[in-house]
Amino acid sequence: MSARIKICGFTRPEDALAAARLGADAIGLVFYAPSPRHVSIAQAQAIIAALPPFVSVVALFVNASREEVENVLAHCAIDILQFHGEESPEFCRSFQRPYLKAVRVQPGTDLMALAAQYHDARGLLTDAFVEGAHGGTGKTFDWTLIPPQLPLPLVLSGGLDEHNVAAAVARVSPAAVDVSSGVESGKGIKSPQRMASFIAAVRAAQNDVSISMRPV
Repeated sequence: MSARIKICGFTRPEDALAAARLGADAIGLVFYAPSPRHVSIAQAQAIIAALPPFVSVVALFVNASREEVENVLAHCAIDILQFHGEESPEFCRSFQRPYLKAVRVQPGTDLMALAAQYHDARGLLTDAFVEGAHGGTGKTFDWTLIPPQLPLPLVLSGGLDEHNVAAAVARVSPAAVDVSSGVESGKGIKSPQRMASFIAAVRAAQNDVSISMRPV
C-alpha cells in the first residue's frame, strides 16, 4: 500500500489548496497557542473551505482541555484528531472521532507498550524528542528505534524533507509520512516547490520499493 502524505501546520488557505492539488492526502491544523503555526477557529474555517473533496483535515492538540477540543469540533469540519501531548488513552478516545497519538521518540521509548495502550488509535505518529517542544522542530530521530512489527499503522514524522524522505520510506515503510517545517519557506508558510519535491520523493521511493519486490 502506498504511504499517505500529511502536510501539517497550515496557516493560509492558498497553501492548503496547493498541497491538495499537488497530491497531499491530509492537511494538519495546529490548535496549540505556543506554536508559530497556531490557527484560530476563523483561520481554520477558511482553510477547510478552500479544500477540494477527499482531503482529510487533521486537528492537532497538545494537552488541550476537553472544552478546547469540543469547541474546535463544534465549529470546524475535522476528520481526525491528533494528540501531541501527554493525553491519556481515555481522553483521546472520548470524543468518538478517529485519532492519532503522537509519540516523541528517544532511546527507551516503548512503542510496543504505547501501541497497546492506544490500541484503538488510527496510528502512532512518531516524532523526534526535543526537550520543551511538541513537534515542528525539524529534527530527525533514530529510525532504528521503531519496532518492525508495530501493531498500529506508523505515521513517520520528525525532520522529514525532500532530501531524506525517500530514505525514510525505504527504511521504515510507514503507512504515512508527516511533514511541516520541511516544506516551508517560513514558519507556517508552505513552499509549493518544496511540497511538490517532497511528494515526488515519496512517490519515487515507493516505486523503487515496488520494483524491488517484484518476483524475478
